[in-house]
Amino acid sequence: MTSSSAPPAALPAAVARFSALRHPDYRRYFALTMLSQIADNIEHVISYWVMFQAFHSATLAGFAVISHWIPYLLFSVYTGALADRYDCRKLIQISQGLFMLASLSWAVLFATGSLRVWHAAVILLVHGAAGVLGAPATQLMIHDIVGVDRLPSAIRLTATGRYLAILLGPAVGGAMMLLLGPAGGLFANVLVYVPLTVYLTRIRQTGHTRDPERVRRTPQFGWAETRRLLGEAAKEPRMLSMIVLGGVTSFLVGNAFQAQMPEYAHHLGTDEAGTWYSMLLAANAAGAVIGALSLEASRTVRPSTRTAILCAIAWGVLMACFPAAHTYPVAVVLLVLAGVFNIAFTSMAQTIIQVLAPPRVRGSMVGLFNSAILGLRAGSGVTVGVLGGVIGVQWSLALSSLAVVLVALGLLVADVRGRPAVEPVG
Repeated sequence: MTSSSAPPAALPAAVARFSALRHPDYRRYFALTMLSQIADNIEHVISYWVMFQAFHSATLAGFAVISHWIPYLLFSVYTGALADRYDCRKLIQISQGLFMLASLSWAVLFATGSLRVWHAAVILLVHGAAGVLGAPATQLMIHDIVGVDRLPSAIRLTATGRYLAILLGPAVGGAMMLLLGPAGGLFANVLVYVPLTVYLTRIRQTGHTRDPERVRRTPQFGWAETRRLLGEAAKEPRMLSMIVLGGVTSFLVGNAFQAQMPEYAHHLGTDEAGTWYSMLLAANAAGAVIGALSLEASRTVRPSTRTAILCAIAWGVLMACFPAAHTYPVAVVLLVLAGVFNIAFTSMAQTIIQVLAPPRVRGSMVGLFNSAILGLRAGSGVTVGVLGGVIGVQWSLALSSLAVVLVALGLLVADVRGRPAVEPVG
């Protein structure tokens, strides 16, 4: 890739640690968004447990994963275009309404004992639609609230909230299921989505108040729109390299290793779901929280394409080493470190996309990036899961991770040749 002939976008200056939290609107938005994400994880915990108890269907469990990620692959560009055109507050409220509908539907079906497989499939699709609809609008709201200078901080903190929700959601969901039962827990969970929904009626930002002269484009859907956006991204090689990096890491490795964790536990010498197994499941998310907070506390590491690529290389090496671990402590340490580098390169990539994307297509470009880094995770079920059934999950994860390293090295060489000087973006 070569440098674009267009003048480089204005890059934000360094700001104070945890600078996004100094903005009162962002503090509220951050807290209530994390609360909504906890509700999302509560629903996963309760609904997956009841589905397993009711059907003992590996196929339905697989469909739950597919229905979660495929909408991001197919519809992120379109929902990004919707975020470019319409009030992002309303899009997020519609998304929250779909999440509430999903929890309420589970609750009613559990309470009446009338759950069927087709009910579960439909609700899972509704849940997937809710996620993909709200994702680009959520990112544009962050940009609109804090502005460019504080955007890297806001993206890191928002990611921290997401991973904290992943850690807290299962614990809260399990407690609600024990205290209230599956149906009662999900009835209560509907209320957890309400605070963010109400707050969005009061906040003045719409996702576009910093771009008052934007062109209101009619949302387009289809491969032609994706190709057009890729052409737009190619004008700024830093954006294109981040989209490629996100897509490759997602497609080859993604988070498929989490679904294979029982097999890795067996490799480490136990088939019991004890403390060490639970630590394996939580290690990656814990590492992501540590990494995000460390980046926020330090002003020495600023987002740039080269730094993001180097962090992705480190992540790939750690993920390749994880299957070779022979003890639980070593495996946990590797996963924690992998989580640190994962949040580093993903948050930097997302920052670069938002800062460099032209305002008229910012939502669409965020949607394209989401298609790559979230939607293509469906492919990791093949590269890690299906291939693992043939050669073993240890080898499939190691080879897939090494493939990530090789592609990232290619991107690094292209970046060095195209731009000898490192250009920070935050």
